[in-house]
Amino acid sequence: MASSFGHLFRISTFGESHGGGVGVVVDGVPPQLEIDVAEIQRDLDRRRPGQSRITTPRQEADQAEILSGVFEGKTLGTPIAVLVRNEDARPQSYEDFKDTYRPSHADYTYEAKYGIRNWQGGGRASARETIGRVAAGAIARKLLAQAAGIEVLAWVSQVHTIAGNIDPATVTLADVEANIARCPDPAAAEEIIARIDAARRAGDSLGGIVECVCRNVPPGLGEPVFDRLEADLGKAMLSLPAAKGFEIGSGFAGIALTGIEHNDPFYVDARGRVRTTTNRSGGVQGGISNGEDIVFRTVFKPTATIRQAQQTVNSRGEAVTLEAKGRHDPCVLPRAVPMVEAMALLVLADHWLRQRALAGR
Repeated sequence: MASSFGHLFRISTFGESHGGGVGVVVDGVPPQLEIDVAEIQRDLDRRRPGQSRITTPRQEADQAEILSGVFEGKTLGTPIAVLVRNEDARPQSYEDFKDTYRPSHADYTYEAKYGIRNWQGGGRASARETIGRVAAGAIARKLLAQAAGIEVLAWVSQVHTIAGNIDPATVTLADVEANIARCPDPAAAEEIIARIDAARRAGDSLGGIVECVCRNVPPGLGEPVFDRLEADLGKAMLSLPAAKGFEIGSGFAGIALTGIEHNDPFYVDARGRVRTTTNRSGGVQGGISNGEDIVFRTVFKPTATIRQAQQTVNSRGEAVTLEAKGRHDPCVLPRAVPMVEAMALLVLADHWLRQRALAGR
């Protein structure tokens, strides 16, 4: 199973949804980076379940433990292991349909591939696996901020048919965290919360879009042709549970423009830096960062587990009716925000180290 990600800044996640715990081993972090478990915990708290009425009611503190790689508050340059123990696991909730293939879940495909699967909450396919990614992303965040002043911020831009009006150039963390929907547009956020509440009461679910901006990324990051920066960002985002689409810059909307309308003209600013007057490229040209804000969007499907009755089959090929139990998000978007940030941070940290190695620094 491909549970590792990255080249120089490399992570390997481990654990299952209802096992003893989940976590990550991070390799490639330079020595003497000051890091505290509280910095990791800050991002995990934004990802954890039970944080509002529109998320899963599973109660997990998601307390991080640093097991190795950090001494007296500084990284050693050796692998960093972070563990989060599962405390509110209820595997018995899945006992009644352990032989049933839940629609749009990984039950059938995992069994088809491995001949065995963990039916307790989806096991490794559960979004709880992303705890390790978010913990590693917090370390990457500290490295990038300290080394290059890079900032990564994501937010909910749309849920179902409700879209916010948010400017990626000016949105702040305070704007994102101002409401439980993590949508910086207050009017849209109210509608989104009401729409998610309605879906939850109906035993249904909703999908949407998380948008992300990466600021102060220096020009030159990216490894053409196969490790183009947008290609690695796309892979990172589509590796997240429930992710179904990715676009950067103008994305699919670019097809409505002509070449002269779409191109980003260059100029030299007052500080002598080469810039572009527009940013339809989304901060990446030829697979390499150009110094502008990197702006991309990730589409997440409606949560697969719903309370409404659904027709499916079991492992014996018999038609059955599934009435799902367990505790699940009626919409994954608010909790997906720190996951998107984490994966972007991991990609940028890896490419920053690769560029530094190329330059001999």
